[in-house]
Amino acid sequence: MSKPMPLPVFDRRSNKLFDEFMEDSTATYESKPRRSVLQWVSSSPTVDWLIAAYQNTRFSARKIEPFIRKHNIDMSEFESGPFDSYAAFFERRFLPGKRRFPTSDHEMGAFAEARYFAWERLTPDQHFPVKGSSLKADTLFGNAERARAFEGGPVLLARLSPVDYHHLHYVDDGMTLETDRLGSRLWTVNKNALEHQPDILFRNERSIQILETTHFGRIGMVEIGALTVGRIVQQHDIEKPFKRGDEKATFRFGGSAVAMFGEPGKWLPSDDMLANTEKGVETLVRLGEIIARSNR
Repeated sequence: MSKPMPLPVFDRRSNKLFDEFMEDSTATYESKPRRSVLQWVSSSPTVDWLIAAYQNTRFSARKIEPFIRKHNIDMSEFESGPFDSYAAFFERRFLPGKRRFPTSDHEMGAFAEARYFAWERLTPDQHFPVKGSSLKADTLFGNAERARAFEGGPVLLARLSPVDYHHLHYVDDGMTLETDRLGSRLWTVNKNALEHQPDILFRNERSIQILETTHFGRIGMVEIGALTVGRIVQQHDIEKPFKRGDEKATFRFGGSAVAMFGEPGKWLPSDDMLANTEKGVETLVRLGEIIARSNR
């Protein structure tokens, strides 16, 4: 049997390194997620639906205040409740003005409030913590032709913790070129899990969009459901253009991850994120903070 393992995270805002471990959500941090029949069953969409059904009940709201106190969540940043269920609390939104995107056309703001890994490009001998096969574009996208534009380009992998704001935003103005949905199971997504099962990302349920942006070229967004997060809801009409900072999608309850692929030579991830990734450390970034710059 595996045991829960902490994850090293560097908080950019406080300039501090810490170990993250969610005691109330042990499965989110298991080092070997496929360790038993029970874990296999819990990864099924049916079980995920049942868990979600409970989290949408009024009875589940009793978990909210203890969770806020335990994880020291600053609720002054969010729209006020009361929240009638734990799921409603999970989908809370920031108050207007609490997060802002860069005004410079060539600075990319964080699409999620999350813990990020970053690579200038993926290579066959990709340095751990995420082996190259875990982020192989043609497998993750489910289509070699779709992935071809991103070969040798930059990659970001964002992990959203259960304590986080679970809405995703667009990094720039643009249009959606293509969309798809793949996968079925819902395994844990984090560095420890990927070390033992590097194919988790392309077995999990995922929502895929290919975007054409004004300042960063073509971008591939892969939103990956994780344990208890099977419902990835697109909030923006894909037939309409989007603006930088617009809300894109919502993850419904639990932990989750997003992989973002770029075209070679279009943009580069921030230096601190690249350096931390080399050490096997995630970088905690707030929504809208700079995560990359375009190559002008």
